[in-house]
Amino acid sequence: MPTAAADLLFTGGPVLAAGRATALAVRGGRILAVGGPEVTALAGPRTEVVELRGRLLLPGFQDAHVHAVMGGLELGQCDLTGTTDVGDYLDRVGAYAAANPGAAWIVGSGWSMESFPGGTPARGLLDRVVADRPVFLTNRDHHGAWVNSRALALAGIDAGTADPADGRIDREPGGGPSGGLQEGAMSLVAGLLPPVTPADRLAGLLRAQRLLHSLGVTAWQDAMLCAGNGYPDISDAYLTAAGDGSLISSVAGALWWDRDRDAAQIPELVEKRERFTVGRLRSGTVKFMLDGVAENFTAAMTVPYTDAHGHPTTNRGLSFVDPAALPGYVTALDALGFQVHFHALGDRAVRDALDAVAAARTANGFRDTRPHLAHLQVVHPDDVPRFRALGATANLQPLWAAHEPQMDDLTLPFLEPGPAGWQYPFGDLERAGATLAAGSDWPVSSPDPLLGIHVAVNRAHLGGGLPPFLPGQRLTLGTALAAYTAGSAHVNHRDDTGHLRPGYRADLVVLDRDPFDGPPERIGESTVALTYIDGARVHAAAGA
Repeated sequence: MPTAAADLLFTGGPVLAAGRATALAVRGGRILAVGGPEVTALAGPRTEVVELRGRLLLPGFQDAHVHAVMGGLELGQCDLTGTTDVGDYLDRVGAYAAANPGAAWIVGSGWSMESFPGGTPARGLLDRVVADRPVFLTNRDHHGAWVNSRALALAGIDAGTADPADGRIDREPGGGPSGGLQEGAMSLVAGLLPPVTPADRLAGLLRAQRLLHSLGVTAWQDAMLCAGNGYPDISDAYLTAAGDGSLISSVAGALWWDRDRDAAQIPELVEKRERFTVGRLRSGTVKFMLDGVAENFTAAMTVPYTDAHGHPTTNRGLSFVDPAALPGYVTALDALGFQVHFHALGDRAVRDALDAVAAARTANGFRDTRPHLAHLQVVHPDDVPRFRALGATANLQPLWAAHEPQMDDLTLPFLEPGPAGWQYPFGDLERAGATLAAGSDWPVSSPDPLLGIHVAVNRAHLGGGLPPFLPGQRLTLGTALAAYTAGSAHVNHRDDTGHLRPGYRADLVVLDRDPFDGPPERIGESTVALTYIDGARVHAAAGA
């Protein structure tokens, strides 16, 4: 037992560590000791003592896939989250436009595809509330946009405009644009938006950091630095905040792979890795966006989607990166020490990613590069054991693994029975020995880890009133917590975090209760009382 007095002492409650610990001591920003009553002897005259009162102390949550700057920016725009009612959307758009009369564009996000027949919004609805200015609203998964007639006119989009290779313009019966833009088609209008300033982006990052701290998130991997292909580049915000010390959390930056280019971009990625590694920012990851999403039929599948009558179509989704070239790209990056981070929703995209990792392992051996695949909506059973065999981490976004209209109305009717039953196979991956990490994909979905953990355990949303979705794929509470802590720490190469062990960094969270003491159906009611980074408190809830 150490003899030096602790700076910070937690006592009187469950501590999520090996054994039945009830106390934890911190000194110099690191965990000094974990144990029982004997740890309280480390209290000195200047020790800050936190009485847990039965509340759970655990490692800080880490988000393995998030878009923090984008989420922070959107908090200051026209917010359509929290409802699926079209009338509510229009009321909010109209109110935002009235409150911002000087805004050249009305920009926002958060609408749900389930709100519209076939998931396709109509420009005419927006025209009713804003006709004089262009409107651009991304949906909650950010793979589609809703625009008004003014925006379409400014972009020159009409019946004669061809779909881009990486997207789709939703059409009216006569061929004219209906108001929905899918995937790469969004860039036809997004390129006209007023530029977001560096000050805006920095403010967005700091706004996001405050929110994430309030939810117990102490570190994360931002899945889109130095973006292109129509996505905004927010990397300067991280560079500024990491340089001036306002970035308090540790962040792994995933550098964007330009899908319109080939391996010639790799030397530029090497340069970006060095330039965007400063302070608490480390950018040793490259992000490949391999496919789209199932709701708009762009997730890459091994079998075709069906139509509304259950008949097979010819559409198997999109591959944004040439599957034949992908293994060579990944092998070259792996040889240079890069981690690769894949966006892979459909089972064909998952297989392409695993094939690329296999090629890298064969060529380079098993290097400690820790590749990971995010989203994993549909995973072919033959590929489940390959995660462990290849040392590829399964990066889960658990909030999506539940019955809701976007799943029940826009996805399940258009998948063959096999793939429909292979969705979000968290339990199968765990049983096959895969390392599990977890993230939110915020602002696509809520950044609250406890809501994600609730769905991972229950396969249903808190208070949703619907039956569990593929209940055989449930995780235990302990496994889900480990994914959001130790698993994501592994992905983020933060090997002195994710566990409560002596010598580890004191990135800590105190909940308002011990969720192990209550029924699983109430896990999501838990909230964060206190958050610490390196032993310094960065969030305290009222009354904590």
